[in-house]
Amino acid sequence: MPVEMSSQRFEELVGDALDRVPQQLLRELSNVVILVEDRNPDDESLLGLYEGVALTERDSNYGGVLPDRITIYREPLLEMCSSEQHLVEEVAVTVVHELAHHFGLDEEKLHALGWG
Repeated sequence: MPVEMSSQRFEELVGDALDRVPQQLLRELSNVVILVEDRNPDDESLLGLYEGVALTERDSNYGGVLPDRITIYREPLLEMCSSEQHLVEEVAVTVVHELAHHFGLDEEKLHALGWG
């Protein structure tokens, strides 16, 4: 049975997941915003999405661009989890997964590291 939770509480879980990320990594985030939305309109089962230019791909021409976006999708995460504790874990995995894309890690590397 899916977990039921208010949007506000879910956003708190995303904040809690960010609090678990080492500060040295958070200090390296550059020009990125983290958002929560209900669903991705193109893929309703998507848990999170990174859109932008990874730090490893930025060069001297990078500048004057809108912030990268990390979006965490609330409804698919609620639907896949059977308890609040499971949801806490899946939100943390999703947040770390999308942050890793900002740092230049691809899907293959993330899966190999257990963050797939």
